[in-house]
Amino acid sequence: MILPKKCFLTKGAGVHREKLSSFELALRDAGIAPFNIVRVSSIFPPHCKIIPKQTALKYLSMGQIVYAVVSECATNEPNRLISAATGVAIPKNPRNYGYLSEHHAYGQTEKAAADYAEDLAASMLATILGVQFNPDDSYDARKQQWEISNEIVRCTSIAQSARGPKNGDWVSVIACAVLIA
Repeated sequence: MILPKKCFLTKGAGVHREKLSSFELALRDAGIAPFNIVRVSSIFPPHCKIIPKQTALKYLSMGQIVYAVVSECATNEPNRLISAATGVAIPKNPRNYGYLSEHHAYGQTEKAAADYAEDLAASMLATILGVQFNPDDSYDARKQQWEISNEIVRCTSIAQSARGPKNGDWVSVIACAVLIA
């Protein structure tokens, strides 16, 4: 059984005339290009800790298979704003699992994408914890309710945005939660 105990958040952007190469450059910018990435769904494992990227990279070897929640977006449309974000919601009880979310958008700023991804993860966690909230309330209002409930201990996110180059090259953005067993 593989049960990750550590996680780190990272982001990157890359520009190239080829779409695949722009994605590779985004992986390099994020510091995760030397790994074989296996995409996983949205569960933040019980007892898992978020650690700094530089610390986490010391646990990994080139070519290693790593599991990650990956959000990505790409465009070659000049001036088109793109963003990718990954949100995290961790429950108070470390024996319970939390949630990771992916969000990718066009025309959304980095801050807006980060807030949206964080809200997605927190909303998913709130529903399994039985925390009452009104989905039509603003994110700030829901966040206050979750804090009052004392069931969600931490919410965070990471996001990357970029604009399509004027020359028509591809730009790719990624935001990832990388899990380490």
